[in-house]
Amino acid sequence: MLYSIFAYDVENSLPLRAEARPGHIARLKEMAEQGRLILAGPNPAVDSEEPGDAGFSGSLIVAQFDSLEDAQAWANADPYLAAGVYEKVEVKPFKKVLP
Repeated sequence: MLYSIFAYDVENSLPLRAEARPGHIARLKEMAEQGRLILAGPNPAVDSEEPGDAGFSGSLIVAQFDSLEDAQAWANADPYLAAGVYEKVEVKPFKKVLP
């Protein structure tokens, strides 16, 4: 089943993101190679694809897992969470309708 992972950044998370990004991206690439990743990306803190120093307000990942518990465990092991980038992470079942 698909699950959405909504993560909310702490204020001024940009330096923390930069430090933890290699590990975060490596996990996403591994999931993509397994064919389980539907989409992943950050939410810019301002209305721009390149937010610069404004940074990001959070992230969204949609991926396939065997269970909600597996999705939550994967989210809990994210390097961004360990580095203090995220203040809150919500994992929910997701039903893709379109496209």
